[in-house]
Formats: sequence, C-alpha cells, structure tokens
Amino acid sequence: MTAPASTRPYNFSAGPAAFPEEVLRLAAADMLDWHGSGMGVMEMSHRGKEFISIYEQAEADLRELLAVPAHFRILFMQGGGLAENAIVPLNLSRGTAADFVITGSWSQKSLKEARKYCTARVAASTEADGHTTLPDPAGWQLGSDAAYVHICTNETIHGVEFQALPDLKALGSKAPLVIDFSSHVASRPVDWSRVGLAFGGAQKNLGPAGVTLVVVREDLLGHALPACPSAFDYRIVADNHSMYNTPPTWAIYIAGLTFQWLKKQGGIAAMEQRNIAKATLLYDFIDHSQLYVNKVAPGCRSRMNVPFFLRDESRNDAFLAGAKNRGLLQLKGHKSVGGMRASIYNAMPIAGVQALVDYMQEFERTQS
Repeated sequence: MTAPASTRPYNFSAGPAAFPEEVLRLAAADMLDWHGSGMGVMEMSHRGKEFISIYEQAEADLRELLAVPAHFRILFMQGGGLAENAIVPLNLSRGTAADFVITGSWSQKSLKEARKYCTARVAASTEADGHTTLPDPAGWQLGSDAAYVHICTNETIHGVEFQALPDLKALGSKAPLVIDFSSHVASRPVDWSRVGLAFGGAQKNLGPAGVTLVVVREDLLGHALPACPSAFDYRIVADNHSMYNTPPTWAIYIAGLTFQWLKKQGGIAAMEQRNIAKATLLYDFIDHSQLYVNKVAPGCRSRMNVPFFLRDESRNDAFLAGAKNRGLLQLKGHKSVGGMRASIYNAMPIAGVQALVDYMQEFERTQS
C-alpha cells in the first residue's frame, strides 16, 4: 500500500527539528504494540529482550553509518549537549587544563561550564568578527598541559562549520580533540583518526530530544574526577552498555528508526551530497539577492544552519507571516542574533529548500 502524499509544512526549526515522515509513520504504527509484543516501546523494561534488541540494532546501525572504529565506545546518555559541557571535563580534564576554540554561542557555553571543573583556556576566538569566520588552526594557542582541546564543529546559531577537522598532532599537541557535533552529526563523514570524543544531542539529525550521543575512544575511559556522578562516568556507562540508569528508551527507539532510514537513503555519503545540494541552492540565491544577506565567510558556511538577514529589517514580520502562510515554519533567527535562520537538516528534502527559495524570491519581488 502506497503512503498518502504528504501535505505537511516544511519545518526549518533548529531543534527539536523535523523528522523524516517515514519514521513518524513507523513510530505511530508501533505506538500501542511493538512487533506483536503487546507493549509499546515506552512501556517496555529497558532490560527486557524486546528493548535490548532495539538498542543493539540501533547501536550497530549507528556504528556502521558513522564508520565508528572498534576502539571507540558508543554511549546513549541523557542531558543533551549542555550537560555534556560538564560531563566532558568531569571525565577528561583530570582537574588540570583544557583548551577551547570559541566560534559561537555553543563553544562559549562549553568554555563557561568547563571552568567549574578545570582551568579552561581560550585557544582562539572569532568573537571580534561576530563569529562569521573560523580561526586558522595554525594560530591556535594550545597548552602543552591541555587534557583535551574542545571545538564545536557546527555552530547552530551563528552558522559556521568546520569543513575539515583540525589535526592536533600536526599542530604539536598530544591532547585528544573533543567535538560537539550536535547539529551536523550524520550529515557528513567524521575523520575519527583526529577525534578523541564526539558528543551531540539527538534532536536535529538523529532523533527526538532526550537522548545524547557520545562516541569516546576507549583509552579516555576511566579518568573521571571523584566528584563525577556515577551515571555520568563514561567508564561506568560503557561497562553497563548505556543502562547503568534507565535510558531514554523511546528516544533511542526513534533514533534507531532514523538510523535505518538513513541507511535506506544510501548512508552518510549520500546524505552529504544531498546536503551540499540543498545548501548550495539556498546560499547561491541569497548571494545573488538584493534583499537578503548571509554574513558568514563562504569557506566556513554551515550546510545545516543558514542564518540570513533582510537588508530592511522592518520587513521581518511580513516575511515571517508570509512564510507561515506558505507552510514554511520556524524561520525566525535566534534571539541572540536576530534575522532569519533556515535549518536544513537531513530530514529536509530539497523540495523544501526550493519552496523556501521560491517564496524568498517572490517576497523580494513584491517588496521592490
């Protein structure tokens, strides 16, 4: 039976974000009775065979999708990226020092939180230019005593993205690289040879809010500070297969469905090509427009989060009202920077981006 044609609006929310409609339909069908078990996933024991099978499949699919090497552990945790800003230094800092590259709001939050647990230093910052560029790694001031180096590889609010991960070894640093890849995980491959730990909230590309992904190299386990809560000690979480405390079962289940959907789309390589096409379509239009402007340097523009501004901001409300009438939702920019923002994660089809461009073009024409 063919699924009915979708009439849903296009949701450009930065997170929680749009889901693939196929995933929503599968979840809805399983809501009352998962695979004849007589239980919905939310009702299952996390230690029962039913949920264990869901968990193991999700972990295996994610390892395959992201090409995670065997010497990394995959953890499904809670608390979101904000909690990881504390959990990472509690596990990795050893109470000494860590270096942070500040490229926007989220790396700034990471720095501030880490200062509660260690000496957190600014290795480089783009605050002076409004976080519209990325600092050249060759100029980073990295301490020889750093327990780790932290970067946010995609800044959701400011719309800057590392197109390649820095090679800390080439910079003379022995510290592991920690990446917050919350807002572009599964949108492009990860060079795990340059990463010690990666973390991200699921609610943009992987699943619903409530589950947080941590991928950590095994040699970084077992160094938690004495004050670290047991439920946040990576070694304990890993040894208990993410079930030391009751995990977010429903969120893991939905993430698992999303992983299966990604595999059906051709995997991460295929998604990357789609994301390049979507971002190119939108940025090219903005760059040739007389009404809209994106302030981020072209070489570090995010493929996932596209902030833009109307040159005449008195028209903002009219733009948003017209977009909503067209079924183009959640385009208002973050309150800290203003303007507009289109988040075009994996679940956003190119047809949605084309619909946005068509509306932007029409709005510009009517305003001239």
